[in-house]
Amino acid sequence: MEVSRVRALRGPNLWCRQTAIEAVVTCVKSERTLGDMDAFETRLRARFPDIDIPRSAGQVESNSLAYILAFAALRLQSQAGCPVSFCRAAVTHDAGVYRVVVEYAEEAVGRLAFDLALSLCRSTLDDAPFDLADALFKLRDLYEDVRLGPSTGSIVQAAQRRGIPYRRLNENSLVQFGWGRHQRRIQAAETDASGAIAEAIAQDKSLTKALLGSAGVSVPRGRTVKDAEDAWAAAQEIGGPVVLKPIDGNQGKGVAVNVQGREQVLAAYAVANDYSGGVIVERYFPGHDYRLLVVGDQLVAAARRDPPQVVGDGRSTIAQLVDQINQDPQRGEGHGTALTRIRLDEIALNTMATQGYVPTSIPAPGVCVVLRNNANLSTGGSATDVTDHVHPDLAASAVIAARMVGLDICGIDLVSRDVFQPLTPETGCIVEVNAAPGLRMHLHPSFGKGRDVGGAIINTLFAAGEDGRIPVAAVTGTNGKTTTVRLIAHLCSRPGVCVGMTNSDGVYIGERRIDTGDCSGPRSARSVLLHPDVDVGVFETARGGILREGLGFDRCDVAVVTNIGIGDHLGMNYITTVDELTAVKRVIVENVRPGGMAVLNAQDPYVAGMAASCPGQVTFFARDARHPVIETHRAQGGRVAFVDQGDMVFAQDGMETRIQLSAVPLTQQGSIPFQVENALAATAAAWALGIDWVQIQRGLASFVNDAGTVPGRFNVFNFRGATVIADYGHNPDAIQALVEAVQAMPAKRRSVVISGAGDRRDQDIRRQTEILGDVFDSAVLYQDQCQRGRADGEVLTLLRDGLRSAQRTRHTEEIHGELLAIDTALDALQPGDLCLVLIDQVELALDHIGKRASAAVPA
Repeated sequence: MEVSRVRALRGPNLWCRQTAIEAVVTCVKSERTLGDMDAFETRLRARFPDIDIPRSAGQVESNSLAYILAFAALRLQSQAGCPVSFCRAAVTHDAGVYRVVVEYAEEAVGRLAFDLALSLCRSTLDDAPFDLADALFKLRDLYEDVRLGPSTGSIVQAAQRRGIPYRRLNENSLVQFGWGRHQRRIQAAETDASGAIAEAIAQDKSLTKALLGSAGVSVPRGRTVKDAEDAWAAAQEIGGPVVLKPIDGNQGKGVAVNVQGREQVLAAYAVANDYSGGVIVERYFPGHDYRLLVVGDQLVAAARRDPPQVVGDGRSTIAQLVDQINQDPQRGEGHGTALTRIRLDEIALNTMATQGYVPTSIPAPGVCVVLRNNANLSTGGSATDVTDHVHPDLAASAVIAARMVGLDICGIDLVSRDVFQPLTPETGCIVEVNAAPGLRMHLHPSFGKGRDVGGAIINTLFAAGEDGRIPVAAVTGTNGKTTTVRLIAHLCSRPGVCVGMTNSDGVYIGERRIDTGDCSGPRSARSVLLHPDVDVGVFETARGGILREGLGFDRCDVAVVTNIGIGDHLGMNYITTVDELTAVKRVIVENVRPGGMAVLNAQDPYVAGMAASCPGQVTFFARDARHPVIETHRAQGGRVAFVDQGDMVFAQDGMETRIQLSAVPLTQQGSIPFQVENALAATAAAWALGIDWVQIQRGLASFVNDAGTVPGRFNVFNFRGATVIADYGHNPDAIQALVEAVQAMPAKRRSVVISGAGDRRDQDIRRQTEILGDVFDSAVLYQDQCQRGRADGEVLTLLRDGLRSAQRTRHTEEIHGELLAIDTALDALQPGDLCLVLIDQVELALDHIGKRASAAVPA
């Protein structure tokens, strides 16, 4: 068994809506249908006891090693705690070659699980050992390392429940919710509304105290100190037990409470000073430690925090009791688990010492030994939810404290006897205000009810009913994608509305192109959705991008499928039939949102059949008003678009909107059939997006199909009285459509300049010149700059082969170099001639033709 390619499908894809690893796996004959399956499974379970391979009757691939590999990779992830459920091994037309697909929750974990599953299968085949414990340890460790922590994860889960899209922007906790202009961002429990000034204030504990005190909020008496001796002096000024903490610390690090006597003060100062450039000494207020969480202008959760402690059993030492507590799977390092492991550090040793204990002491049964006086979860404490018991006046004091600092999300540390009464200097005080507070004590308290604090945060970012999305239209098909995308974007554009567009020419934000080249894949779509100025997204969604990485969005409002061509990249990426190609293009239709719209070509049976896969509604379009699909759908109350008596007609439930083709320059009075279809599809998409008909008609009238607006898509030039058409058509269906358009245009003599894309099948390259040879009088053949895996001259040979049975072409030239081939054809033109130039290097060729045409105009 060999693996030749592994890809990450990061969006909805050919196989599923989940993210997945896809690998190409080649099995030798004996691995395609394992002979003694029972013996193999016995050896497999000896290495991985929890694997139970499901099989479906009639599916031969379920007995292959490739399928076992897929299921093993899935099961390893689930055993490591990953929420995954989908896998598949699909046979290809190449004998012994499978496409193995395995869902992942985190890409790095999915890739590692695939590698480990491969090792497991090989070990089973060879009857060699496999260390399952080590494999699961590696997977769990990596998963804990790369997945979102509980705080950020709770916010993401709340967004998912509301249908708000999200994207993780780095390996930490920076996450974007929503798209384009509606996007919001968080970093853990900080939002893009959390100001830097407010965070700086919260870090300055002395300044925070002063601001809260000025608002009448109870705070402890104390001051910052210069050194250890000054700390002792401050403690004497306060009188009684004190608290020492770093002036800009967090997570309870370096904090010592209930400190008494010079020796303890000096020791506590040394610890606090290690965490900060300054130390503050405050009065110790006896009572419980509470954390109040304020989100926006509401108190949304409250928890009592208890310090880490052990209870003696009369047999175990304190160190052993701590080890026993740390075995709790809810305890871990950092913030990835509900609780944190207890550490016997210097503060813990000092706290034990005040009670007369050391780590080797054996407490009597039932005796409680406190290991730390502060109760932060990050230092091993536990939490009890008290949200329902907070007095309204105390909640109001917490909100005031947050507003005084300026934080939209705020964790307030309160020391008080209880939370049943208002906050006064006699009942308690606020000792700290925290930016980016941890949420896990509220999500998963040790005792009491967990609170949906992630939901509270999402509700402050997005009002009720909002999902943070912008309208998205996706366009796929064999031909017409780029023109349709550009026209939809043009129809959506108006003052105050910025359209983000991707196509095979680049990425556009409004009128500005921010990237060049073929940008019809998911990465380009994601870059548009990241842009904060975008109000509408219109994406060309090519076959290659869907196969390489899936979609760049989780769902779209409108999906347009123009057509399916029999020569569209068949034979590439294990897509060898039109049915398989249709399944790839259908992905955008399958991911239309409920209530959205698929705009489908009724005249193409492969496209029309996609209607059954659409979760939303369907608009069918066709030039033929009497097409059965159009008539049936219209009779059923569905939307349709067609041509009738020189008008484009858009109809539903007895309503009709007519637009004269003569008012749509793209179609040249309706004389170019494929442009009429593009106009129908784009207009139907704009209708589905809610664009009003006045704006649509204005946009259709102002859309000009020139080299600047739609480069390489039937761009027409006048050259010394001859007509020159430049087009990027590069498959038999596109050539056929161009021929139909050219035949409707008068010409004394027709010539064509053509090359062929080397990554097409031989028969598709030959078919192009077979079609052209029956219409054009002469042909200039040239070789593309990139042969895409073909030998030098191989494409030209195939093009010549296609012309052998030509009914009309009598003169053929072969030229090396695209621009030289163009010049050869242009120089032979006479007034009244027509020349079709099938270009390869779009911008370079169009610029060259434009300059030649301009130079030929008489002064």
